[in-house]
Amino acid sequence: MNNQQQEMDANNYLSRLCDKELAEALQSTGAILIEGAKWCGKTSSASSIANSILYMQEPDSATANKALADTKPSLLLKGETPRLIDEWQVAPVLWDAVRFEVDRRQATGQFILTGSAVPNDNTTAHTGTGRISRIIMRPMSLFESLESNGTVSLRSLFDGKTDIESVSDLSIEQIAYVICRGGWPASIRKKTTSALRMARDYVEAVINYDVSRVDEVEKNPDRVRLLMRSLARNISTMATFQTIKSDMEANDATISEKSISTYINALRRIYVVEDLPAWYPSLRSKTAIRTSAKRHFVDPSIATAVMRTTPEGILSDFEYFGFLFESLCTRDIRIYAQANDGDVFHYRDKSGLEADLIVRLRNGRWAAIEVKLGNKQIEEAAQNLLKLKARIDENQMGEVAFLMVITGGQYAYRRQDGVLVVPIGCLRD
Repeated sequence: MNNQQQEMDANNYLSRLCDKELAEALQSTGAILIEGAKWCGKTSSASSIANSILYMQEPDSATANKALADTKPSLLLKGETPRLIDEWQVAPVLWDAVRFEVDRRQATGQFILTGSAVPNDNTTAHTGTGRISRIIMRPMSLFESLESNGTVSLRSLFDGKTDIESVSDLSIEQIAYVICRGGWPASIRKKTTSALRMARDYVEAVINYDVSRVDEVEKNPDRVRLLMRSLARNISTMATFQTIKSDMEANDATISEKSISTYINALRRIYVVEDLPAWYPSLRSKTAIRTSAKRHFVDPSIATAVMRTTPEGILSDFEYFGFLFESLCTRDIRIYAQANDGDVFHYRDKSGLEADLIVRLRNGRWAAIEVKLGNKQIEEAAQNLLKLKARIDENQMGEVAFLMVITGGQYAYRRQDGVLVVPIGCLRD
């Protein structure tokens, strides 16, 4: 367990890395929108700082809330600030009502909006720029769930503190378990069987309800399941629509690329799918860069749930385990990078040279990361990273802050060539 997060409040709330971002945003803007997948902890985080709460989907008042939103939405905004409006997209008119009220009050920290779906296009009259800040929340990283000891900090590495020595407490079996359990806050303290069931329940809700609700267009649950299984089989790859279509055609010969695009967009709007975009650096040579995104879910447990596999199942398929491990690392690095005002990409060029993860901070500093589950692949990964460093035009991009191989092993250390080897069980923001 990491030291920073040993203490919890009276409600047993595990703090999140984006809590600090939320508190800072409330000091600078009138309203905050927290976006992210259902069950990822948005309401819990917002509730921990809010002074009044409106639950738009509370069964006893949902109908009345919607009716009031249609007639006089300003009444729903009355309450001690910051006022949390949970699942605001149920009544999209609240967006413009909040924006107007922020303008009228001319004060910061007035409202927190949470939403697990992006509303239909053109449902809001104003973007909210300058009035409403946006924060993305994902399921918990291993540091937030107290399973990474946090002895290697991404922020410290970017600050040049790369002389690292540490030991991870996570075994390969535990890594397989946390992949299948996922970072869903409600599952963290549950016993093994019930914790693993949460991801399966989440997937069934997505397939049978959520993906159709987002745009009020009925979608075939069997087709959604086939699509999600194809995405799961192709996780951490740059699979094209054609690849996914060919994968699905064995069970659905009528599927078209247009339908696949429509379904994936719906999954993206409820924060189930979160592909990893390509990085476009300036290179010393004219090597062509591949531009396809890598396929990822917001949490790797979605892939294992839809494939109906278990920790024991992925331990018996080490190749697939490797792809899932890369997805786990992608989730965590996205969370840690966000806490450092950074974004995450992947790199691959036509020669096959790649980096699984590129972290680029808003100040221009960047780092390249390879993900390797087993220790036998560390040498090859390190050589690839050094080749990539040589290929980047550092006069244009700036000098790389660090090169790192994330592993499923035990030991964190710096190699003689400067490449860092860090277990996922040691990382934090």
